[in-house]
Formats: sequence, structure tokens, C-alpha cells
Amino acid sequence: MRESIELLKANLSQTIVGKSDAIRLVLVALFSGGHALLEDVPGVGKTLLAKSLARSIAGKFQRIQCTPDLLPTDITGTNIWNPRTGEFEFLPGPVFANVLLADEINRATPRTQSALLEVMEERQVTVDGVSRNVPKPFFAIATQNPVEYQGTFPLPEAQMDRFTLSFSLGYPTEAEELKMLSGLQTGVHVDELQPCIELDTVSELCRLCSQVKVEESIQQYIVNLVRATRENDLITLGVSPRGAVALQRATQAYAFLEGREFAIPDDVKFLAPHVLSHRLIPAGGRQAKTIVQQLLTDIPIPGL
Repeated sequence: MRESIELLKANLSQTIVGKSDAIRLVLVALFSGGHALLEDVPGVGKTLLAKSLARSIAGKFQRIQCTPDLLPTDITGTNIWNPRTGEFEFLPGPVFANVLLADEINRATPRTQSALLEVMEERQVTVDGVSRNVPKPFFAIATQNPVEYQGTFPLPEAQMDRFTLSFSLGYPTEAEELKMLSGLQTGVHVDELQPCIELDTVSELCRLCSQVKVEESIQQYIVNLVRATRENDLITLGVSPRGAVALQRATQAYAFLEGREFAIPDDVKFLAPHVLSHRLIPAGGRQAKTIVQQLLTDIPIPGL
């Protein structure tokens, strides 16, 4: 299993240049059984990351371009009349995939957003009273443009809470951008990327990640961080208990990716800004990640 993870990291690095942290974070979201929210400007490789991940795990990839006229049935699927058989037949929507990219999710209407987030939570769709499970594993990556907000429907806090973590790829460095341009001529194209692990292996890795040991002192540290967000004057709305659960599961997955069978405080410190920031509402226009970083500085690790 350790070899499988290293193969997966190396495979993704063939198309994702210089973004080792982003690769680790998307794998943490995958193996913790959650979903990821990418808040970034267009053109930095969000779609490339999702497609590369799908090809690397031999999974089915689907992409949804969210627009205000997108209907819930456009993503979940619908029943259509078949005149030859005289019966209704179910036409699956794009959510029936292993890796789903919901591009610019905040441009979809709240009704469509809710349908997508319900699938993410329940791993099933219900059409005309019939429930159908989506494939396993099912992993969703949603994107938002942090600059252009005209004609958007911002996700409510309760829906933001459904994402295990959020992060951004950011602009590449000069050296990375040169390497990217060079790779257009000599590198591996995403369509040429070969699978390196199977879907069954992904499910097994998820199971193993959930067995990583988290000591009571680290659990107390997670609880102290989460509770501090509810008592801080710089925060209007703190992190819910779901956030504490997500931080522990992400910590387990990250420790496993690092080759350990136990979590350490540094795992929590690395992941906390990505797991907690999008779950809270800062006061006075402050930056959520800055507040979380300050909490990490102020709150001591129990037992140390």
C-alpha cells in the first residue's frame, strides 16, 4: 500500500508541475472519504488535477460546468420515455462517476447546489422515488473563482461545511512555469497518463487511513482548536463539530500518506488552515486563514 501511494504521487507529478502540497491535499481529501473545494483563479490547473487523479486511479471522470440555468436533474439524471419499450428509462447524470469536477459551483443556483451536495453526502440520488447509488469510490472537487463574484450564488456556511478541506493551487513560480511550457513538447499529456492503482486499492487505502492511531492528546488539541473558533471575538461563526471530525480524519489520512501509523501534532498544524478556514465566518472582513494560523500559534499542544 505504501508503494501504491508513492506511485500515485509520482503519476500525478507528471502532469501537475511543482504542486506537491496540492497533490498531498487532494489525496488527503480522497483517502479521508471527503471532498475538496478549490478556490483559485482560472487557468492554474484545477481541471488538470481532477482529470489526472481520475486517470491515475483508473476511474471515470466527469466535469460539470455550473451555470445559473443548470437544473438538478442535469447533474443527477432523469427518467426519459422510451417509445420502443413503452417505459420510462433512467438516464444517469454526470454524478455517476468516480471523480467529479464541479467547475465554478457558486454559479449554479442554490437548488442545484443542494442537489450536488446531497449526492456528496449521501452517495446516492433519488429520482421519482427510486434511490440509486453512485459508483465507489466517489470523490468530488468543486471550484470557485475568488475574484469574479458577478452573477454568483455564494455557498451557505452549512454547505461549505460539507467539504473536508479547501485549498488553492496558486500561480506557479518562474521555474515551474518554464518547466510547464517545456513539458508541452516533451512531457506526458493527461490523456496519455496511465493508471497506476485500481479503484479497489483506493477503497482499501481509505479503510487503512481510518485505522491510523490518534492519541488522546492530539484529539484534545483538535477539540481545543475547534472550540477556540467559537469563543474568538474575531470570528462571527465558529467551526461545527463536523469540522472536528473532518480534521481528525484528514489528520489520519495525512499521517498515512507520510508513511506513519500514528498522527503527530504537525499533521494537525499543516491541515488546520485547510480544514477549518472555510467553515468559519471571520468578523470585520478579516482573513479566515490568518485567524486559524494565529490560533495555532496561541493554543499549546496538550502534554507538551
